[in-house]
Amino acid sequence: MTEKQAKKKSTAPRKRRKLAGKSSGLAPQKLLGESAPNSVAALQNAIDQDGGKVLSAYREPFAGHWLILAALPIEQVEPTPYQRNLSEAHARKLEAVIAKLGRFLDPIIVVRKEMKDSATRYWTPNGNHRLQAMKTLGAKSIVGIVVPEATTAYQILALNTEKAHNLRERALEVIKMYQELATLDEATEESYALEFEEAALITLGLCYLENGRFSGGAYHPILRRSDQFLKKPLESAIEIRRQRAKALMELDKTVVEKVEALKAKGLTSPYLKSFVVARINPIRFRPKDAAPLSFDEVLDRMSKAAEKMNVDKIRIDDLAKSGGAPEE
Repeated sequence: MTEKQAKKKSTAPRKRRKLAGKSSGLAPQKLLGESAPNSVAALQNAIDQDGGKVLSAYREPFAGHWLILAALPIEQVEPTPYQRNLSEAHARKLEAVIAKLGRFLDPIIVVRKEMKDSATRYWTPNGNHRLQAMKTLGAKSIVGIVVPEATTAYQILALNTEKAHNLRERALEVIKMYQELATLDEATEESYALEFEEAALITLGLCYLENGRFSGGAYHPILRRSDQFLKKPLESAIEIRRQRAKALMELDKTVVEKVEALKAKGLTSPYLKSFVVARINPIRFRPKDAAPLSFDEVLDRMSKAAEKMNVDKIRIDDLAKSGGAPEE
């Protein structure tokens, strides 16, 4: 048994995060203690005119923002257009649970969206599986928390509570959201850091749009440390993103060639691509105090290293020492 194997995991309990030194937010009595502002009252009227029914308007307890609890005609509710695809298995599971309980207990979050060429819609950024389950069960309405600020719909990743996103789903949602936002204003990538979560997801999203089977998980750890948000408006920044995605996919072609060469040598492993990427990763053993490499520098070094990689020198022992596959 090696020294590493002999080491036991620490059994010491993890330290709990300290509570805030002072209380914040609103007391229960304050959530309904004031008249709603005009903008919220106007939204309440609009919901009623749309065929819905306002159940209550209140202030959420943390920062005091106004929210509206409402029953909405289910045919007017739909997911935001840049969401991941529906998981049929998860939707069927929710159907079974709701039917067994005989209750719908978890309101979805929605924003009211006036459409140019069709009737008003209510977009849900985090409730599509519950919505589809209720539709399949034949529900006429669904209860939602209507957020007056429509920009909430773009904070989809932070709001998701239904089913954890994998990397491909996260990246595709981000790039679809990016394309939508690029038509709205001149805001920069950097200003949407919360909504996009990681700059790397933008680049990977373009790769997945081009190739749905792209192995983004192999490159994600590297991109997270080298791909930064651009201080340019989305409309112009997207061109730089396309160039980065193209460069990454070109690198991937070389990596795939090296993987196939290793397979031809008789090396078999589900982690061959991760192994090759790790061998050409210029960040892997870079000193912590060294200046960070830019995206272009990283891709350039990886491309050159991949071209020079001699698969004849790779032994089965080298592969055995490599780790498992990254998240995909």
